[in-house]
Amino acid sequence: MAAPTRPARLTVPTDAVRPMRRRTAHPVAWWGWALLLATAAGRTANPWLLLLIAAVAGLVVAFCRGDEPWSGAYRVFLYIGLSAVAVRMAFYVVFGGSDGPTVLFTLPSVTLPDWAAGFRLGGDVTAEGALAALYDGLRLATLLVCVGAANALASPRRLLRSVPAVLYEVSVAVVVALSVAPQLVAGVGRVRRARALRGNTSRSPANLMRTVVAPVLHDALDRSLHLAAAMASRGYGRAAGVPAPARRATGAALLIGLLGLCAGAYAILGTATPAPLAWSVLAAGAAAAVFGIAFASKRVPHTRYRPDRFGPKDWAVVASGAAAVAGAVAGLALEPAAMWPATAPLHAPALPFAAAAGVLLAAAPALLVPSTPEGTR
Repeated sequence: MAAPTRPARLTVPTDAVRPMRRRTAHPVAWWGWALLLATAAGRTANPWLLLLIAAVAGLVVAFCRGDEPWSGAYRVFLYIGLSAVAVRMAFYVVFGGSDGPTVLFTLPSVTLPDWAAGFRLGGDVTAEGALAALYDGLRLATLLVCVGAANALASPRRLLRSVPAVLYEVSVAVVVALSVAPQLVAGVGRVRRARALRGNTSRSPANLMRTVVAPVLHDALDRSLHLAAAMASRGYGRAAGVPAPARRATGAALLIGLLGLCAGAYAILGTATPAPLAWSVLAAGAAAAVFGIAFASKRVPHTRYRPDRFGPKDWAVVASGAAAVAGAVAGLALEPAAMWPATAPLHAPALPFAAAAGVLLAAAPALLVPSTPEGTR
């Protein structure tokens, strides 16, 4: 009788097993960090500080992003930001703006009517005006980069689970809107791989429109429709059996809270309201919004599966973003000329130390929330 043979051991190539990475921070913490970083970028036109903010956002994305399809959104928003800088420079060349004594070149000019006296077509293009346009475009590009970092780090699905119960119907539309960019990024990657497999290397505009743009838009629309159908099948948007008085009390509490938050945001963004009063109104509006949402959420029957907890690490992420805002406020108080550098006469702007220190503290999530192996794929 032959001896039993040992079954062959299944060997898996080491390069076929690669670790998956997961993000351990709360999606609301990532969005709060990115919006605070964008707030700091909106309070300065210093090019060195804006480039530092974009570099910090890129560093955190490189260290903390996962392997999900939306993790490549930062690069897409970076390209969009560079396009915004180019468009702003083109608008200055065509329509003009701030002038200066250093003329770079002169274009043929067209005299506009009296009702359009504030604009010109062509004419002198000065170094001072081009530099001011570059600063404006760079600030807009930095804001877009911060939004791209939030899209690359925060999971839309986890964000939907974290929305308060009273806002779950609104949150569906918000999450669908926020997932458009990740879906487009994933669609572009799939279409590029399909074109490579078919040997299609043509870069003509007609070929790209037919083989890239149209399939990507069609795929994004199909995925949005599938998401809407899945949400409808699970009861999103259905009216619950809540009595009419409770519904009215819930709506009134929620409306008062949101109006208070809007009033506070308007006061802090406007220039007519003094800073202490504006911050007081913002704090009161935020407190009213939290109370209204908490009161309304208790009256809305809404279950939540495995809710994400907002822990100390998430608060540390938000605090690092708040450090950038605090640095910008300190820079405006100590070095206002460096925060808003003048372009005439031409000179290299100085880097405000307080604002730069706050932005560097915003890079703390790269150490606090590293991407860790979750398993094997």
